[in-house]
Amino acid sequence: MRRREFLAAIGSLPILTVLPGITLARTGSQRRLVLVLLRGAMDGLSAVPPYGDPNYQGRGSSLALPKPGASDGVLDLDGFFGLHPELGGLYRHYGQRQLAVIHSVASPYRDRSHFDGQDALENGTATSTGARNGWLNRALGRIDPPPTDEAGIALGQTVPLVLRGDVSVTSWAPSALPQIGSDTLERIAWMYDGDPLLAERLQQALAADALADSGMDAGRPSFRRGQEFATLARAAGRFLTADDGPDVAVLESDGWDTHANQGAGNGQLAKRLGELDKGLAELRSTLGDAWDTTVVVVVTEFGRTVAANGSRGTDHGTGSCAFVLGGPVRGGRVIADWPGLRERDLYEGRDLMPTTDLRGVFKGVLRDHLGLSPSDLGAVFPGSGAVAPIDGLV
Repeated sequence: MRRREFLAAIGSLPILTVLPGITLARTGSQRRLVLVLLRGAMDGLSAVPPYGDPNYQGRGSSLALPKPGASDGVLDLDGFFGLHPELGGLYRHYGQRQLAVIHSVASPYRDRSHFDGQDALENGTATSTGARNGWLNRALGRIDPPPTDEAGIALGQTVPLVLRGDVSVTSWAPSALPQIGSDTLERIAWMYDGDPLLAERLQQALAADALADSGMDAGRPSFRRGQEFATLARAAGRFLTADDGPDVAVLESDGWDTHANQGAGNGQLAKRLGELDKGLAELRSTLGDAWDTTVVVVVTEFGRTVAANGSRGTDHGTGSCAFVLGGPVRGGRVIADWPGLRERDLYEGRDLMPTTDLRGVFKGVLRDHLGLSPSDLGAVFPGSGAVAPIDGLV
């Protein structure tokens, strides 16, 4: 395709927020991994209510969901645990045995700071300063055969810590800016003609934007308020299924810090859960047949308090839940060493007690899905020798 034809073809695209160099290459495994980070600390007791626990309703009417069968009631999983009614898509995955729920989980971090908690979750150690790079980047360096170019992509404005490190990765972000015409793009390309690096980066970025937006309705913007996560999930599916595309993608979802007016069946948390559910459905739809070789792991930095605060919300807590879904997942089950919700069972008398280390979830997926050895896992998660991989997730 000639340059003018290429620019005309992508002239309807929105201006790029960033101009990444997208030169992707598979590791050769064809097995894909998607990590979803829910920033702000998701309330795991609302996402996956333990409605069978006799102390669950003690959360109060502003937080506790009705039992299965009632209006806005819990979607029953196993007679004890359920899903929030806004997670209907995940409920169908559970019925198809493609969703495993892990409850009462947390990283080793215990001090309830969002920033430090996210850093500890992403660097794969017990503290926010335990490593300067991310466990997923270290894992990419251990895959056999190793990637020749960027095998990981971050869908967002920046590359999160979990994907930073020695292995080269890339990023893509949608734009809310107005669309520009092919004439303007041609002028920009003409300006860059004298600089091989800038010219190459422009062409790569435009091609990446075209790939991420492919299949959308004509004139449809790539970024809509309230649909940010679905946009990122759709783009992730297109990158992961592209020829020589990446094997690993990281998506982020903000807004899970529900200090006030959290709600139960309705409210701001229910809205967030609905957006997450729709985005994961978009990801599966866009992946198509590649869903059969994709594992998606959804985690948050910590949970929230069991009881409501004075603002009908919840404060920073400890234990939460995680989701592992995808075609290869041995799902249809909840994995939990349930600690109970009596006051004496709570962490520091206020939080869900964590009984499973999130690193065990990550280790199980990396070992059984991406083929990392025990020594690899030791290098990816330094100082975690006492944390065993969870068997049989994949």
